[in-house]
Amino acid sequence: MRAKTQYELTPADTQTILALVRAGTLAEAALRLGVDASTMFRAVQRIERGLGQRLFERSRTGYRATPLGQQLARHAERIESELTAARSSVQASSHRVSGSVHITTTDTVLYGLVLPALRDFAQLHPALSFELTANNSLASLTKRDADIAVRATQRAPEHLVGKKVGPLRIAAFAAKSSGIHAGDLDTLARCDWVAPDSSLGDHPSVLWRKRHCPGVQPRYRTNSVMAVLEIVARGFGVGILPVLLARGRDDLVQLTPALDEAESQIWVLAHPESRHLPHVAAVFTHLATWLAHDVADDGGH
Repeated sequence: MRAKTQYELTPADTQTILALVRAGTLAEAALRLGVDASTMFRAVQRIERGLGQRLFERSRTGYRATPLGQQLARHAERIESELTAARSSVQASSHRVSGSVHITTTDTVLYGLVLPALRDFAQLHPALSFELTANNSLASLTKRDADIAVRATQRAPEHLVGKKVGPLRIAAFAAKSSGIHAGDLDTLARCDWVAPDSSLGDHPSVLWRKRHCPGVQPRYRTNSVMAVLEIVARGFGVGILPVLLARGRDDLVQLTPALDEAESQIWVLAHPESRHLPHVAAVFTHLATWLAHDVADDGGH
């Protein structure tokens, strides 16, 4: 497949690619776009011929995106998110958004992502108020005691609607004043450790440490990842922390690259029955859009 001239993708092309990536079949993708399957087939052929590269592998079960197809679909999702945010801004400017929105999250995500995301948004909508709860349970959302949850998890609960916005990367850190600048396993094993206590026994940082440094017994334990951050920053020992919490801090040094096997995904979640309330929808859309960009900019080490 060779393109005779430089082909310029259009917004309609990216919609076509994204629809087929999501659907997996021509018939379903065509249904999503409101066209027939033959039109969808010709559109995909035209785009691939113009680019001179395959975007999908065909099989008896459907269409599977190539690496290039997946990359273009991610760009298409960003365009889609920006359009959603733009429409939300227009709606918000013409209709006063008011009410109270209860957001539940963890201390890590609250300080690292949610508060920065809400700062300008709250100023734009003075009639909105926010109740912010930091804990490690989804119970308050499932019981409808909260409107929105922002969580780092591998899989969202099936009874909630949500959007995966990107990865939460973690790495080993120490205080800059400690003089430790490299974090191979032997070096880490000889250091004092600061770590979550048994109340966070399934935390990715705990599981990684037990797998790779099984002989380490943390000297300092706490029930808060934010507390781990501050104890490490004060020079008490090394610890595994979300990379996003260390951004802009000059008292921490990152000892390892991001630990890929301990990576989780950040989700913005809501109960189906409250998701479309105007004030909840406005906050949900803003958080999903803002966090997707913020997390994408966080490249780890």
